Amino acid sequence: MNAITHYIQAEIRVWVWSGFHSVDKVDVLIADALEAEGKRDADPALLRAFAAAEFQKRAVAKRSWPETTDCDRLDRSFEALNSRGIISLHNAGNTISDGIGDVREVAHERGRNVVAGYCFYHGQDVARTLAGDGLMLAFGVLDDDKAKGVAIGRSIADVLEAGGLVVDWNGRPDTRLRLDGFDWKRR
Repeated sequence: MNAITHYIQAEIRVWVWSGFHSVDKVDVLIADALEAEGKRDADPALLRAFAAAEFQKRAVAKRSWPETTDCDRLDRSFEALNSRGIISLHNAGNTISDGIGDVREVAHERGRNVVAGYCFYHGQDVARTLAGDGLMLAFGVLDDDKAKGVAIGRSIADVLEAGGLVVDWNGRPDTRLRLDGFDWKRR
């Protein structure tokens, strides 16, 4: 197997196991990846078969998942945070910059005056979580007030902990929250 095929297969694993993408969407993502990599020595049929096998493995694995997963707990926590004026976004782009851009769009739609702060994770965070590294959450306030940032971080951590998640954070507004031991199982 060549390096491009290996790289795209690693991406496919994340796309499938993240639980965010349908079979059709993964097919589009494969085509996009092949185009981005210049279709160098990668077999589209092999990659699609690999994706189908990963979807099948995931379907089998889902049967043994607990009734409530960490992703379910996170969903409920994000709903609670959103209801408190803290924009909370799942899979917000692929980097912190992407996530901040998504937060700004939502803040514009909702009106900045009703936004207390924000919290999100992005695609690279999902990939690291699937590799067993816990889930990192970015957070902050729109005006960069450090005291408000600390307060928002504490509020977010409190809601996550009340929702049954384990939060590791040093109390600084420039350090992301970490959900230790987060077991990624998104239905």
